[in-house]
Amino acid sequence: MNSLTDRAAGARHRTPLNRSQIAGFWGAWAGWTLDGMDSFIYALVLTPALTELLPNSGYAATPANVGLAGSILFALFLVGWGLSFIWGPLADRFGRTKVLAGTIFTFAIFTGLSATAHNVWELGIYRFIAGVGIGGEWALAGTYVAEAWPEDRRKMGAGYLQTGYYAGFFLAAALNYTVGVHYGWRAMFLTGAVPVVCAILILLRVKEPEKWSKTEAQATRTKPLREILGPAYRRRTWVACALLTIAIIGLWAGAVYEPSAVIQLATRAGMAKPEAIKMASIATGLLSIATIIGCLALPPLAERIGRKKTLAIYFAGMAVSIVGAFGWAFYLPNGLAPFIAWLVVLGFFGGNFALFSLWLPEQFETRVRATAFAFCTSFGRFVGAGVNFLLGAAVLNMHTLGVPVAITAVVFVIGLFIIPFAPETKGEVLPQ
Repeated sequence: MNSLTDRAAGARHRTPLNRSQIAGFWGAWAGWTLDGMDSFIYALVLTPALTELLPNSGYAATPANVGLAGSILFALFLVGWGLSFIWGPLADRFGRTKVLAGTIFTFAIFTGLSATAHNVWELGIYRFIAGVGIGGEWALAGTYVAEAWPEDRRKMGAGYLQTGYYAGFFLAAALNYTVGVHYGWRAMFLTGAVPVVCAILILLRVKEPEKWSKTEAQATRTKPLREILGPAYRRRTWVACALLTIAIIGLWAGAVYEPSAVIQLATRAGMAKPEAIKMASIATGLLSIATIIGCLALPPLAERIGRKKTLAIYFAGMAVSIVGAFGWAFYLPNGLAPFIAWLVVLGFFGGNFALFSLWLPEQFETRVRATAFAFCTSFGRFVGAGVNFLLGAAVLNMHTLGVPVAITAVVFVIGLFIIPFAPETKGEVLPQ
């Protein structure tokens, strides 16, 4: 009884946040929201954009060519994400907030430029460079919140931060439902460049986390990339890389292919093309809301049962829901409603990304934290690029979307066997 009372009292007397911590969080959250919006805009406008640009590039806009070109361009985008590890050492050397602002500026400018593309080659270049910016935002935002927020609040801060990415999905779906339907794919890309100025202004006025400032003042210059791959950190670095790779493959399987699957199911159910596109936007909104709930539910669960058990639950949920949605509901005669129901389940367990925002900073010291976070996320994106290309080829050869995506559930089963090799950091403070 006393322990329950103590816990309740602790919940009521959390360390208050100062103005810089609050402004920094909202700046990071806004950047992460725009990051999610930018990522999902591509999935929503893929077909109309390539239908217009392929003929300008000398290729017929057949469904097969649209699918193959879309997969290649998306793989290029993911390679850009992978190259984003360059931001980590910069942040460990020059600070979190200014480098974070640089990542946001990069992806905003080149997302806006995507609206001016005249052919698929130009679009590919713009999406590649936007990917470099987008890929760095999560690592730096997660590092900033972990270091800037008080110890008794940073764990929920990770959950709050992660909701931004899926709020971006929801925002992209809302924009597609309104702007995209009426003004087309170019207007959708332009929206990715409009609100980011506010996030940059906030981040440039935010103080660096005290933990980084102290480490910077005391540090002798080290090579953080060499250190995280050295004897002290090697095992946890590669285990984190493997687990993040699995999560990223699942993200694209569950989210990027979802609009196309819903449009196909809606068309099969007799809906006209505009109604089918709107249904895809509604389904994306439901997926986003469910994922936000999953992000918020994760930190308390991780505090109660530990990081490794929590990730195992979320990975198992991802495996089951991907098979349920793409392997079963997608092939039902009237599969639209069951597919969307499974999407809600998939969305909830897609909140597993919040664990990495909480867990990765706990595994590395301040002097190498941003480099480690960026390296682990970038590694997963490189592998994800290859898997995405293989998925596109499988869809083309099998003439179906469901089975190739459903097969990706296997990676989450593999992940269950990798989780035991990761360190358990429940109850530990953020290392200095």
